[in-house]
Amino acid sequence: MKRYDIRTTDQELLKKWFHLMTLGRAIDEKAPSYLLQSLGWSYHAPYAGHDGIQLAVGQVFRKGKDFLFPYYRDMLTVLSAGMSVEEILLNGLSKVTDLTGGGRHMSNHFAKISWHIENVSSAVGSQDTHAVGVARAMVYYKHEGVAITLHGEATVSEGFVYEAINGASTERLPVIFVIQDNGYGISVPKKDQTANRRVAENFSGFKNLKIINCNGKDVFDSMNAMEEAREYAIETRNPVIVQANCVRIGSHSNSDKHTLYRDEDELSYVRAADPLLKFRRMLLRYKRFTEKELKQIEEEAAKELKAANRKAIAAPDPDPKTILDHVIPEPYHPQRYPEGIHSAEGEKKNMVTAINETLKAEFRLNPDTFLWGQDVANKDKGGVFNVSKGMQQEFGEARVFNAPIAEDYIVGTANGMSRFDPKIRLVIEGAEFADYFWPAMNQYVECTHDYWRSNGQFSPNITLRLASGGYIGGGLYHSQNLEGALTTLPGARIVYPSFADDAAGLLRTSLRSRGLTVFMEPKALYNSSEAATVVPDDFEVPFGKARIRREGKDMTVITYGNTTHLCLAVAERLAKEGHGSVEVIDLRSLLPWDKETVFASIKKTNKVLIVHEDKVFSGFGAEIAATIGTEIFQHLDAPVRRVGSTFTPVGFHPNLEKAILPGIPLIYDEAKRLLEY
Repeated sequence: MKRYDIRTTDQELLKKWFHLMTLGRAIDEKAPSYLLQSLGWSYHAPYAGHDGIQLAVGQVFRKGKDFLFPYYRDMLTVLSAGMSVEEILLNGLSKVTDLTGGGRHMSNHFAKISWHIENVSSAVGSQDTHAVGVARAMVYYKHEGVAITLHGEATVSEGFVYEAINGASTERLPVIFVIQDNGYGISVPKKDQTANRRVAENFSGFKNLKIINCNGKDVFDSMNAMEEAREYAIETRNPVIVQANCVRIGSHSNSDKHTLYRDEDELSYVRAADPLLKFRRMLLRYKRFTEKELKQIEEEAAKELKAANRKAIAAPDPDPKTILDHVIPEPYHPQRYPEGIHSAEGEKKNMVTAINETLKAEFRLNPDTFLWGQDVANKDKGGVFNVSKGMQQEFGEARVFNAPIAEDYIVGTANGMSRFDPKIRLVIEGAEFADYFWPAMNQYVECTHDYWRSNGQFSPNITLRLASGGYIGGGLYHSQNLEGALTTLPGARIVYPSFADDAAGLLRTSLRSRGLTVFMEPKALYNSSEAATVVPDDFEVPFGKARIRREGKDMTVITYGNTTHLCLAVAERLAKEGHGSVEVIDLRSLLPWDKETVFASIKKTNKVLIVHEDKVFSGFGAEIAATIGTEIFQHLDAPVRRVGSTFTPVGFHPNLEKAILPGIPLIYDEAKRLLEY
């Protein structure tokens, strides 16, 4: 491995480094002036004091081979990696030509996705699992590169950072975790964050993990550390932590006043430790450059910034008319079954079999499809409900494998693996039961933001399976619904089938589509004879297309999932008793939902009952009811009524579950009352 030293390093390289450090500092110091002039850069986190390690990371980064996940303080990192001054300014000023996201993401979040300098969230450390996921793809596809992820030492307190380091060590993946330790998490000192003076020591017992400590203020020590880390990660296919000791010369950001928690002695110390000034003194002391030569480099940097400044200020601002662009990618549109309806005859299959066979068929069709989750690949067992039974045996451990009990890690690594190549499709069991999905919400939000935040440059192509709902006597964490919460977040499709054929068709469409789809599976129906149907080969169901399960003229019932079957039973009973003809619409898809079919039915029946298993209060039915009341109120002959569970958790004892979840008696009473209105 090459070692860098002030005495032996090539002069042209030293000149390049000094130019980059001078230029980066000039941008860093100019950034606040844009805010004062009301031109932009309303968020700025100065990097001064991190100069050595950031220069080194950018120099070690190999375009076309590596993936770089910078955080909001990494201005010099991306400049050193090859981004231009103008590209950095365009982000700071939130211009439409900003490569990060056309002004959609915060300033000081630098990305160049075409080079795999990735668009990273403001939620620090959330990118660590993305780095692990892309490294997993590098290993599978035999790609010689590393994933480099960066953040401060305080971020290591986040549990998902532990999950990422644990996962990279367990899977043996070429990830370099760069910890830029400046002693503070905003205003919180390191001693209040962790017991170890060096936070990397928290991971010292991890097998397969190498830890390298360096002086992040020193160019040469940082370069040597990063070269060693990259070489080790590639040669051994193991992760590395590089802990770089830095100082933070300024405030955390432009909204932080560090003099409120740092005294003058400390501030004098960090100013004296300025890496740029130290590097400049070294170049003079060892006579690598003269004062005149250094000043010339500094003048050239100033001219470069001035020229880029003129171009960036003149660039156009984002058009507010574009806010609805790139919320979610265009999905696959079924060709053979454009309405998602069939009339096939033959042997009926239950929902578990339909999902399992569809997964296998799509895995055979697309060799770039992968599946992982908790407990999904243990010999003959395929998940708690055997949905993935036989998958690993047929497709191998590299494509179907178990994940740690770490829901955030499961989703985050899927996001990361998607970044390696858009042809990849991922199926993840987000949690063994949907109720356990909450620890993954940080990464779920990341997935819903990515396409919009990157201005259409990246979308995680993920099918997120969740065994949902109750009626199984499962109680808390085994019998509840999430769709009321998940549907509030734009950027995902959410489907909830009631029958085996729809489960197969929606799953196939999801696996052939770009973007994130939440595939909610009513586990009470997995082996139900009521949900069993004939499932044609290659059956497809489009997103946002409901299915009329029973035609009627006196009232419309809108439902999905487990309650579809309850509503059908109620409709049959009401008809037999002569109370009226009820039309039952199975939504199948919640995001988007089929307003056209629903509205057409309401215009015919003039009465609406919305039934779902989730809570009535803030349940998904509230959005449907509000839309109906706003857009077609004139066609209603009665108030929109809703049936769902009580505003409580789901109890474990059968008596409690029966009282909480909607059943046939409650649905019948509400439907009869509405028919008589």
